[in-house]
Amino acid sequence: MQPQKNGYTILVGEDESEVRAYLEMALKCLGYSVELAQDGEEILNYLGASRSRVSAVLLDLLMPRQDGLETLKEIRRFDPNLPVIIVSGAASTLNVVTAMKSGATDFLCKPVAHDDLRKAMNKALENRSTLEPAPSPPPSSVKSSVFVGSNAGMKKIQSLVAVIGGSEAPVLIQGETGTGKEVLARELHANSSRAGKIFLKLNCAALPTELVESELFGYERGAFTGAFQKKSGMFEAADGGTILLDEIGDMDVRLQAKLLQVLQDREFQRIGGKDVIKVDVRVMAATHRDLLKAIVDRSFREDLYYRLNVISVHLPPLRERKEDIVALAEYLLRRHVTPGKPVPPITLDLRHALRTHHWPGNVRELENVMRKLVVLQDPDLIARELHARAMLKPLMEPKEAVASGRRDETPILKQVTKAKHQAETEAILAALNSTRWNRKQAAVLLKIDYKALLYKMKKLGIEDDVVSFDAEADEESPKALAAEVGL
Repeated sequence: MQPQKNGYTILVGEDESEVRAYLEMALKCLGYSVELAQDGEEILNYLGASRSRVSAVLLDLLMPRQDGLETLKEIRRFDPNLPVIIVSGAASTLNVVTAMKSGATDFLCKPVAHDDLRKAMNKALENRSTLEPAPSPPPSSVKSSVFVGSNAGMKKIQSLVAVIGGSEAPVLIQGETGTGKEVLARELHANSSRAGKIFLKLNCAALPTELVESELFGYERGAFTGAFQKKSGMFEAADGGTILLDEIGDMDVRLQAKLLQVLQDREFQRIGGKDVIKVDVRVMAATHRDLLKAIVDRSFREDLYYRLNVISVHLPPLRERKEDIVALAEYLLRRHVTPGKPVPPITLDLRHALRTHHWPGNVRELENVMRKLVVLQDPDLIARELHARAMLKPLMEPKEAVASGRRDETPILKQVTKAKHQAETEAILAALNSTRWNRKQAAVLLKIDYKALLYKMKKLGIEDDVVSFDAEADEESPKALAAEVGL
């Protein structure tokens, strides 16, 4: 027997699929309608489009890209009364105090007991009912950061956002890691007729093929070992909304065929299922890979490429938008500074360092640098670090010498060693930038032991670029979180 609906909708922000599924089931058993998000940016995007539908937010403390505390502060800027209950396995006294000072309504420890969840929700919603209706939030700043600046190419893309967003055509967004492909996808969704519906994202490179398939299409009970109950996939959850397939170029060829069927027929079957499920989902895709080359290499289906590439947008790397760098830096500073705290200045030396840095991590790397500046309040230190990173550029000299016709007199074995160190450095920096300098996550991404990563960073001189607040700073330690909120 299905529980009677109580009229409240709870928005759950949780990056772990198992915990997310449990919270969804527990809340539905209590009579609530549930909307799901995987990180802070998805939560803010949903609230920006459908604020009136949300009665309360259940928010994990530690999430990728934008964690729970950052998201909580953003929510409190436009709605001081919306109940936000923090859920975390790191229930230290400091974390609890920090969350409550930042505006949390309540704090629940993982694993969350069903009765504790019921009591917390009842208390939060009872208090909410005595307050005045909350004002509607302004459009989320998350969606517009990609267009800060005066670059002509970016202005042209911005002028087309309303037109592209208003269509139902698939969109392929290409560009280097960190250029803002996901931000653009959210902007397009916000300008579409589906703006009031859910926006979901799946990183095809972050999960094994089997997990990508089960996340997208779901599975029936007994479909494989561990499938103890039926699970709906993202295509079902996003019915009427939008799905972004990030890093589509890394999707397994076998799975590409099943995706092609959904795009063509708007129907699919769960893993182990026989029933045909029809959905209405707009699909966007993003990649840093050259898909035409991947077609030649037979790692990407040509028919899927042309099905996805109805509208193609290419985002330029930050080094080709030098006129935007300082404006972007100032925007990101204002976005991450704690309300009431001073905005650290961008000195002339720091401006020079920002403009001359190569920015392999693009806007994402710039955002991380500005977050560090907000915490440390020392622009001279940040400028010195950027200049130090620029010292890695001589590793490129052998390639430049060949391109310019100059002969390198360095012994061949030393050139090979330099090239190896350069490749390792670039790979490690890319992984660190993609995980916001979380070294443990970067080790997983690089598929090496955590201690081996620390050794390589020290050997290659990358260790000096990391400001460690604590021995466990890699997991967003309480000390680091406290520093960011100004405690």
